[in-house]
Amino acid sequence: MAKAKKQEEAKPEEAPEGGEAVAGEPKQGFVKKLLGNKKMLIIAAAGLVLILGGVGAGLYFFVFAAPKTDGTQVANAEPVPVTPPQVAFYDVPDIIVNIQSADGSPAYLKLATSLELNNAEEKAGMTALMPRIVDQFQGYLRELRIDDLKGSAGVLRLKEELLRRINVAAAPYHVRDVLLKEMIVQ
Repeated sequence: MAKAKKQEEAKPEEAPEGGEAVAGEPKQGFVKKLLGNKKMLIIAAAGLVLILGGVGAGLYFFVFAAPKTDGTQVANAEPVPVTPPQVAFYDVPDIIVNIQSADGSPAYLKLATSLELNNAEEKAGMTALMPRIVDQFQGYLRELRIDDLKGSAGVLRLKEELLRRINVAAAPYHVRDVLLKEMIVQ
């Protein structure tokens, strides 16, 4: 009998069905539950890392990376001289071509462009290359359809393709941009 009493005393008392602990047994705390459950521990650690990362990023962006606005930087800064850009414009003669329409009816495109060059000395060279440039323009423009010119995307594609073709045709010179002065589709 003595052994049976010792075994009963050695067994921990079970909590009643209501889930309340017996007066002699301490309640399990949040930390003990957290350390006992691996899933909860991982979630809590991830949350802590996110919070610390957010605080660290906030400190970095708002305190350390903020520009210093003491008067020394403004006083030491030299004013930037205002000089006009080294640019020249060359007007290409107006080009009128017939283009393809979906229903086979005649359609025409009138295009007036200007070329943006690096400097005024290149204008003389472009005069000599103008027949080649006009030939490149007409070859491309005759293959267009009315649908190719619709909307701002169509105009942008037209400018990009003309710029690519003109830089090939005017090989020793570089054209910065093709500016559309007039574009009429009739």
